[in-house]
Amino acid sequence: MTAVLGGCGLTGGSDEVTLRLVAADYGDSAANSSGKYWNALAEEYEKDHPGVRVEVSVYSWTDVDREVKELVDAGKAPDLAQIGAYADYAKAGKLYTASELLSITTQADFLPQFASAGAVKGIQYGMPFASSTRLLFYNKDLFEQAGISAPTTWQELAADAEALKANGVKYPYALPLGPEEAQAETMQWLLSGGGGYTDTDAGTYNIDSPENIATFDWLNDELVGQGLTGPGAPAALNRADAFEAFTDGEVGMLNGHPSLMKAAKAKGVDFGMVPMPGADGPSEVSMGVADWMMAFKQNGHAEEVGDFLDFVYEEENVLAFSREYNLLPVTNAVSDIMSTAEQDADLKPFLRALSSSELYPVGRTSWAAVSAEVKKRIGKAVSSSGDPATVLRELQATAAAEEAAE
Repeated sequence: MTAVLGGCGLTGGSDEVTLRLVAADYGDSAANSSGKYWNALAEEYEKDHPGVRVEVSVYSWTDVDREVKELVDAGKAPDLAQIGAYADYAKAGKLYTASELLSITTQADFLPQFASAGAVKGIQYGMPFASSTRLLFYNKDLFEQAGISAPTTWQELAADAEALKANGVKYPYALPLGPEEAQAETMQWLLSGGGGYTDTDAGTYNIDSPENIATFDWLNDELVGQGLTGPGAPAALNRADAFEAFTDGEVGMLNGHPSLMKAAKAKGVDFGMVPMPGADGPSEVSMGVADWMMAFKQNGHAEEVGDFLDFVYEEENVLAFSREYNLLPVTNAVSDIMSTAEQDADLKPFLRALSSSELYPVGRTSWAAVSAEVKKRIGKAVSSSGDPATVLRELQATAAAEEAAE
């Protein structure tokens, strides 16, 4: 779907500037398409800026990254793109830095973990636009029937899963390590075990660390090997299918993000949410995810782009977008508002988790290739024929090779 906002081109004098933005669609129907949000925002901005026109093309997440790449490859880069990754364009020297565009107050308001994740070699190119994190969802009815309570440790999670299995629950713990989003489930588990994809101190990939191997050994031995993750191999279970099974009442526990709340409520599922259990207690770090705004240098217009972005990131606009699409804000000011506002009560557990979240290493151009390999291979680490240490070492070798090729 493409929505063109503010007209089809210049309609005024020769001094008029047209800014072209390609954006992703967060809506789940035509009624709440992101095009409507951008339409209202562009119209409001243009009222006070008669010399600037804003044209926005909105595409589904399936298409938007490809559309931007094709435009850039054809020498027709948009002024702005709000998509999933920025690092390749930054490495190629095609982007403005955030400090070349934004006011000091706008840039300083980004939550620090997102500002850091938007940087390549200490310079911020990616401007966070929307965010999310994960919590452990559990079906309250199934837990009550099994006589159990929400887990806080891996041991409790396994015991709960045993009780759910004994009660006939199809997926005691749904472990989606299929190719759709295996990198997310993997990262949540690695963080809960005290590891992660990278060594945050050294700034290097650390996929085969002792902590990560221990985490997947436990998953393999105590969950998958005990038949506690449901029918079929985790490598064949995608996130969307796991979410659907949860809303159908077939899942006892799984990791989920805010959009699962709406889907579960629509199906009448009574659910609870707690921090991801860790080896010895609730995980201290959650997985955070951000989508990115970036500005291409090809057309110039740095002054106009920066002014428009300052408007985009104004408190009321960030708040409206976050509430419309059930997403978490990327700015301190709006996080403070949503953390206390009654109408945002459902999101408060996610907002708490977001404050201590860790993001994918999106500032590395190698991450796209590494993520793809995780999606392809990680399921083998918890298969009957696989070995966690071997799989993680293979992934670390891939990461090292991609880093060396940068």
